[in-house]
Amino acid sequence: MKISNLKYYAQLMRFDKPIGILLLLWPTLWALWIAAEGMPEHWTLLVFVLGVIIMRSAGCIINDYADRDFDAHVKRTKQRPLAQNKISSKSALILFFVLITIAFGLVLTLNSLTIKLSFIAALLASFYPFMKRYTYFPQMVLGAAFAWAIPMAFAAVQNQVPLISWMIYVSTLLWVLAYDTLYGMVDRDDDIKLGLKSTAILFGEADLVLVTAIQGLFLTGMFLLGRQLELGLYYYIGWTLALAISAVQLYLCRSRKPERYFKAFLNNNYVGMAIFVGIFAHYWFS
Repeated sequence: MKISNLKYYAQLMRFDKPIGILLLLWPTLWALWIAAEGMPEHWTLLVFVLGVIIMRSAGCIINDYADRDFDAHVKRTKQRPLAQNKISSKSALILFFVLITIAFGLVLTLNSLTIKLSFIAALLASFYPFMKRYTYFPQMVLGAAFAWAIPMAFAAVQNQVPLISWMIYVSTLLWVLAYDTLYGMVDRDDDIKLGLKSTAILFGEADLVLVTAIQGLFLTGMFLLGRQLELGLYYYIGWTLALAISAVQLYLCRSRKPERYFKAFLNNNYVGMAIFVGIFAHYWFS
């Protein structure tokens, strides 16, 4: 295989844009640390970190496959390999199934409950890219897919999925809904022309108000999580930082410029990081 082809495959899997890996990784780490009440077993941690990387890569492939006829008409995505015919659709699908198989092989080293939950993860990852054709809430499906690592993490560590895991799940889903709406606002004009759907389009002029409300629900959920688990000062310092960073995002968006929406979207990496550092510090110093 030519070096240039390897470059295109790397772009297809978004190795040049790791933000998606980070946004998927942080909630996974929240769940692992809370489930284990500190550092999880090394193998479990390794499986989930590798799983995040592999499944995010697979998700990008199936997303680009689904959007291959649209991406060439969108300013932000017209340089993607499938949109430029640098990689065939068949090759992309083969790589997608190879990655899914590798991820499943990793999950097979964990307990049976985690294995069962992994089938739902694969379905959510596969269906999400097609949702923008049928519903104004594809971001909800993405949130369901990204957050599914949370019940899987509890299953892997505790061999059960307790109620608290669903509290984290719903909060994470809301977080994804908020930041992926910001992401969708970057492409809103192009998506409208192409007849696609998203919360960014549905919310219209009320977009920033509704994103603020959704972020508020997410942060409220994470605050209540701290109360429920009796997490200490370190967690609330992290939570407060996450609140401040979320406020900065909305400040960035006040000019309503696409590049500002995108910057606000990227900024969510620090929200996830702040909450994880708070969780980590709580268990480390307790």
